[in-house]
Amino acid sequence: MEETHKAEQAAKPQQKSGDLFWKITTVALIVILAVVAFKGSFGGAPTGGAVVPTGGAEPSPTVDIDMEELLDDDDVKGDKDAPVTIVEWSDYECPFCGRFYTETLPSLEQEYIKTGKVKFVYRDFPLSFHPNAQKAAEAAECAGEQGKYWEMHNMLFEQGVQGGVAGFKQYAKTLGLNSAKFDTCLDSGAMAAEVRADMADGTSVGIQGTPGFIVNGKLISGAQPFTVFKQVIDAELN
Repeated sequence: MEETHKAEQAAKPQQKSGDLFWKITTVALIVILAVVAFKGSFGGAPTGGAVVPTGGAEPSPTVDIDMEELLDDDDVKGDKDAPVTIVEWSDYECPFCGRFYTETLPSLEQEYIKTGKVKFVYRDFPLSFHPNAQKAAEAAECAGEQGKYWEMHNMLFEQGVQGGVAGFKQYAKTLGLNSAKFDTCLDSGAMAAEVRADMADGTSVGIQGTPGFIVNGKLISGAQPFTVFKQVIDAELN
């Protein structure tokens, strides 16, 4: 009995040491998983997809893409006969997309779109982990039915999408849209198929996250600065 008691006493420190080891291992694993989840939430990639670079990436080589087919029936900003076409796939709830809207698009408009050198098309690519992105995309399409696509597009980026459907309906009133018609369009999901078509076309040409762009067949990934777009556009114009 005495020998058994001594053996039990000797085993207790080893058991405590083993318990401590597993506690530390478990905590470390939880921290690692939390860090991975945090990074995945801000990379701009759809669930299960690769994270699209948001800075410093060079445009991909030209691929065989029919730019006219990519235009679908979406509203075009600029001269429809412009020699350079930019198609953007974007998400109204994506911070990187907001950065492109505020920091890069104004320069593109001033130097290329307003001067007839570039036509610009926005297509939807709402990411699944952005709860208001899908309906925001539908809201812009519903506004387009009443001739106010770009006005709603701008308001969604400038005022934000945190208010969800109720907020989008208020935006429609602010823009002077027919509220009953807009509300029916948004509530019924009439534009959901249009949004899905945008995403399918984007995926087919290599868009994996937002924002993503095709410029005359060249892929540009992420919220790149104006200089990156200028390099590609000028090469196309020359």
